[in-house]
Amino acid sequence: MKKKVTLDTGKKVFPLILMILGIVIFAATLIARLNLVCIVAVLYTCIMSAVILLSLLIKKKVYAPMIYGYAAAVLGVIVYYIIWGADAGFGAFSTGLAGYATADHPLLQGPGNFWTRLLGNLILALPSALALWGLFFTARHSFKKEGAKKATTILLSVLLIGTSIFYVLTMNLRSKPNTKRMWEGQDDYLKNVDKTATKDSPNVLFILLDDLGYGDISLNGAIYDTPNIDSIGENGLNCDNFYSSYSVCSPARFAAFTGRYPYRGYADNVMYPTIQTFSPFAQTRVFNSIEMGNNADGLLGDEVTMAETFKAAGYETGLFGKWHLGDFGEYLPTNQGFDYFYGSHHVNDMKPFYHVQERDGQYTIKHGTDELKDQSKATEWINEEMIAWVTEQAKADKPFFACYTSPWPHAPVFVGDEFKGSTGMGTYVDCVHEIDFYLGKLFDTMEELGVLEDTIIVFTSDNGPALEGSTANLRGGKYLAYDGGQKVPFLIRWDNANGALGEIGTTRHQSGTLVDVYPTLVELCGITGKNGEAKNYMPEDRVIDGISLTPMLKNDEVIHGKEHPILHMKREDIKAIQYTVPTADVRAQYPDYQYPVLFDNENITFKYYDKIQNDNSAFFNMFRKNWLHILTDDVGENYNRSKVYPEIADEYHEKLDEIQKDFKENRRGIK
Repeated sequence: MKKKVTLDTGKKVFPLILMILGIVIFAATLIARLNLVCIVAVLYTCIMSAVILLSLLIKKKVYAPMIYGYAAAVLGVIVYYIIWGADAGFGAFSTGLAGYATADHPLLQGPGNFWTRLLGNLILALPSALALWGLFFTARHSFKKEGAKKATTILLSVLLIGTSIFYVLTMNLRSKPNTKRMWEGQDDYLKNVDKTATKDSPNVLFILLDDLGYGDISLNGAIYDTPNIDSIGENGLNCDNFYSSYSVCSPARFAAFTGRYPYRGYADNVMYPTIQTFSPFAQTRVFNSIEMGNNADGLLGDEVTMAETFKAAGYETGLFGKWHLGDFGEYLPTNQGFDYFYGSHHVNDMKPFYHVQERDGQYTIKHGTDELKDQSKATEWINEEMIAWVTEQAKADKPFFACYTSPWPHAPVFVGDEFKGSTGMGTYVDCVHEIDFYLGKLFDTMEELGVLEDTIIVFTSDNGPALEGSTANLRGGKYLAYDGGQKVPFLIRWDNANGALGEIGTTRHQSGTLVDVYPTLVELCGITGKNGEAKNYMPEDRVIDGISLTPMLKNDEVIHGKEHPILHMKREDIKAIQYTVPTADVRAQYPDYQYPVLFDNENITFKYYDKIQNDNSAFFNMFRKNWLHILTDDVGENYNRSKVYPEIADEYHEKLDEIQKDFKENRRGIK
């Protein structure tokens, strides 16, 4: 006699274990308040649906505890996103289309409310819920024909697997950050910034390229010419020991805009889009939940940015190019201090990729959504927008803070048609040539408008080169803490500096880093707070890791000594620490040493690695531990001097551990 399909409500051990696991996941979802736990929950439902089908096929039973465990896990996800969701609640359906305007679609891209999140999450879970209920109902009741019952339960089990996978691809993955927030301190600071900006205030043009290597400009030895980029240093200063504060895109941008190391804001890795729809592997939708801490999907809104400071001081603020610090809500650039944004929220090798025009946290997609296929017009479009905006501010006699964050030469590299083959060195150099050309066009426009002399121009890169590009024989490249990934060009020009930059047309050799840009520009522009009582006014409720470069710019003074070391980080670890010490102190510590480096230099810069992966791919499984380099005479980081200077290696190791411990105890850097 054939076994009948039944609903087993007994206390079999294995089904009970699976049910308890589902209940535990339900509790963990609401206690931990992390997107990552929600992902675990929906993966559990996929596995559970497959187990339910196998149980039906093998045992001819639908185990009620498995149904309950599945239901508990789904309920946890629904409740989580209703309470802590960060958008309207419609999951992967919140996608952009050609001409898409967020203001016209509040139920898809807007913040929503409790009721929209309730509706959205119920709709997303409805297919799985119906399949689960149908399976439970069918297994529980008798059928006149057993074959029909068996076929129906199998069909519903298969549907449960399909709807579970569908849920994974459509579920919400945007939720409120689960961390200490600093809104009050941000509000107090911005209220106290003095409206110092007048038509006579210096403008700011901050130029940040993407993956441009230290040796990719002719002023630093490139084998091709970049005359307009070079003109910044030739009419200003070239700093030949400047470092990014991280060796990959998003974290470096966080550092530049906040003056803080990216660890402070859970920005330790590349940020992915949150609005991709049905990706088979869901890589762009789940990446942030796995890589970023505490549900951060971008630059947290309670961070204080350069743009917010300059806007509060009375500047018009604009961003042109690549943002790559979030694509919704508090993370959008015009919710981070920029009055206007034109460019891409995402990096150019991710989907979706398109240009947007954004004001007041609302954006409209421009030029369609197929730009990922052909990005050859990107530099032209960005520069047209930037030149038009600068012209508008100049004609209105408004001081401006403009950021040009080119998406190039990040791969895949594109170049405008008229620049293809222009250098005979391939697309990479053609692209740099195009950037240089349009910078020349921008500078000419600014000169015609009479604002060039009154503009502080800063040129740098977010990190070293990746697939192509020159590190000028430095070790490593992008995503590594070696100098090839961290050391970048840094040029600054201000024709009306009145001595603030010292001798023009010269090179500065002391070290600086990207977190220093924010406090430097605040000082150079004379931004004050509290009715003039606070000079060079920076946020006071949080740690600002950067310090002003002005002593180094003016007199080539050491600013990164032991009290202000430069950190080289990857993920959440400090891989290396470097700072400069007087050579006389080293000689006093090692009086018998007669090495030239100790007598040919007034100061000496050490860089210490606690543990770092070998950059030689043939020995990828080997690590460099307790390595001490003297960058003063060994820019290639070729020789480990920890055995020669063991006490100094110990000192740097202790300093690294001290900072790492402080970071972990005070993640956000709250004072």
